[in-house]
Amino acid sequence: MDNVIVILFLAFFLVLIALDIVMLISLVKPGDERKQMIVHRASSLTLTGTVGSMMIGIIENLLKGESIDVNPFVHLGTTAIIYFVSLIYYKRKYGG
Repeated sequence: MDNVIVILFLAFFLVLIALDIVMLISLVKPGDERKQMIVHRASSLTLTGTVGSMMIGIIENLLKGESIDVNPFVHLGTTAIIYFVSLIYYKRKYGG
């Protein structure tokens, strides 16, 4: 049972790394105006979601009286997932 959990975690970790690489490549890769608009909108939504989740976490920790700590793995994974989903949405919406 422990081996299955470790294998699932490693698979999830590899997927997150792949999503991060795709995110970085799509941000620096030049394209036409439509592709730039799609990346811009996906990036805007990702920034909004990331900042919103961080604000909620800070407010929650302040109300509980706990210290503010951010797990970089969770933060980077969440950012990559939000970007990937929004990129797919905008690509389907605008035909990219």
